[in-house]
Amino acid sequence: MNLSMQGKTVLISGATSGIGFIAARELARMGAQTVLVSRNPEKCAASAKQISQETGNQQVDFIAADLSTHAGVQKAANEFTKQHARLDVLLNNAGAMFMSRKLSSDGIEMTLATNHFNYFQLTTLLLDALKASDHARVVNVSSDAHRGSKINFDDIQLAKSYSGFGAYAQSKLANVLFTYELARKLEGTNVTANALHPGFVNTGFGKNNGGLMKFALGLLKPMQRKVEDGASTSVFLASSPAVQGVTGKYFTDSKEVESDPATYDQSAAAKLWNLTLEMMA
Repeated sequence: MNLSMQGKTVLISGATSGIGFIAARELARMGAQTVLVSRNPEKCAASAKQISQETGNQQVDFIAADLSTHAGVQKAANEFTKQHARLDVLLNNAGAMFMSRKLSSDGIEMTLATNHFNYFQLTTLLLDALKASDHARVVNVSSDAHRGSKINFDDIQLAKSYSGFGAYAQSKLANVLFTYELARKLEGTNVTANALHPGFVNTGFGKNNGGLMKFALGLLKPMQRKVEDGASTSVFLASSPAVQGVTGKYFTDSKEVESDPATYDQSAAAKLWNLTLEMMA
């Protein structure tokens, strides 16, 4: 049995289904104290119980919080730090796509709120806990959907012209820009930050939109990867000794690859960081 994560504490968002659940299960199987974060308390409890039963690891807990809201992210961070002095791995995995434009309770476009603000706020709130680890890792699930996109700084909430796919692509570009800027800001510390593309995975992702979107995903199902394959790079970046100390990189299939040229624009990354702070104030 591989118990390479024994003694490590891992926090995983969006961990009750899809690649988040599989990543949580596999890291728990490696012996990690695993904390699941998701919106629905019943699903959280059921997922934690299932993972414990399947892995024999009794150190599987959960925090129920709505990570599309600032208050929900704050709740998740507060509950975690009340119970844990140290965080070894933060796996930012929760994400969504909204084909119709919606706003969060904070007035933020929902795709941006769920996919970018969530990662940014949860990570920054947990930095002290991450720095308390000997070697901590922030792992951000992005997507190759970021390629060819741009951050619309004049209308980042896409109020003037909204596209579900465009909003999703922008949010995934934001994930990579955030990861690289975070890595730069954490230079000289014991915390690394990397992003990844999980592939086109057969999960429930996107099916919340119903209708045409659900139909299209059904047609594409034969082309989709197994959930276990989609989770493999998340598990690799969270646990492998091969990437200890590696930071500010983008991975696909557990291999470092180049992200889109737009992600290496340091001025855009700094601008996005500052704009995010302003919008959260």
